[in-house]
Amino acid sequence: MQTSWKDNIYLQREQLAHILRDPLACLAEECAPVWGRHKELNSVLQAGFDSIPYCTYLYCIDTNAVQICDNIDESGIVPGHFGRDRSQRPYMKEAVPVWGFLLSDAYISLVKSRPSLTALQIVRSESGEPLGYLGADFDLRNLPVSSTLYEEPGHWRQIKGDPAIRGNVFQQCRVDSPMDQILEQALSILEELLTQRGVFQCQIHFSSGQATIWTLDDPYRYRILDQEALSDADICLVYPPQPYPVDAVIPVHDIVRILARLRSLRMSDENIYLRMSSINLFNGMVSLTFSCDGTHYMRYDEFLGKDGPFWF
Repeated sequence: MQTSWKDNIYLQREQLAHILRDPLACLAEECAPVWGRHKELNSVLQAGFDSIPYCTYLYCIDTNAVQICDNIDESGIVPGHFGRDRSQRPYMKEAVPVWGFLLSDAYISLVKSRPSLTALQIVRSESGEPLGYLGADFDLRNLPVSSTLYEEPGHWRQIKGDPAIRGNVFQQCRVDSPMDQILEQALSILEELLTQRGVFQCQIHFSSGQATIWTLDDPYRYRILDQEALSDADICLVYPPQPYPVDAVIPVHDIVRILARLRSLRMSDENIYLRMSSINLFNGMVSLTFSCDGTHYMRYDEFLGKDGPFWF
């Protein structure tokens, strides 16, 4: 089943909460008898630090979010935090569930300016009254990633750009770029590269007259084809012939149709015209950024199914 990045976050947090809940509850029970005694709390947290997996800092705060001991890390006591008011930190603004355990949303830490999160476990007296919280901070770099990388959604998405550009779209008109002057040849070269020469992604910058490409043989580095390269069919000789990828989402025969549609969107209107587009064979997606600075992301087949009135 396809999952989104939000689904992945939920699964990761659920697994992490399962790992942390019981160890923090046990350590909170050990804190209760020495609550309010600075040095004794330090000793309890030092003794229990290794029981909290992946932890960066441990500390205790009262019900007003004021710290009543030092920070404890793997090396021992970290002075300078006793009496610290944590009430304005992001994790203190979240509601602790009735069962007394909260795993906060991620935030940027003050000390190292890195993505972090905090777990809070309520500490109660023998009579059940809340005394405060045991806090545990975690650096996201130290946490395990147990889920697979999510996939980009395949549905149409529209993202609005700069409002200043959108507001003046009808006060501007398209001016022929260097690519416009050689557009037929440039698109034929890109068709050859995409279908026969191992290029799996390209970004076509119509307005600045260049294309950026990524190849199967060297996918971590991009290459820029300027106006000179896009007007010279000999550029194809630089890239060895390769079979079209069998796992490409976009069928090979649709590449020429996509490029023809991009050409039409570039040339059809003087005010609303295509500035940049990208094609990815494996995502099966086409992106389009127009003169109004709005960007569309859609599957290749949906893109090919849209006619002129949809865009203009």
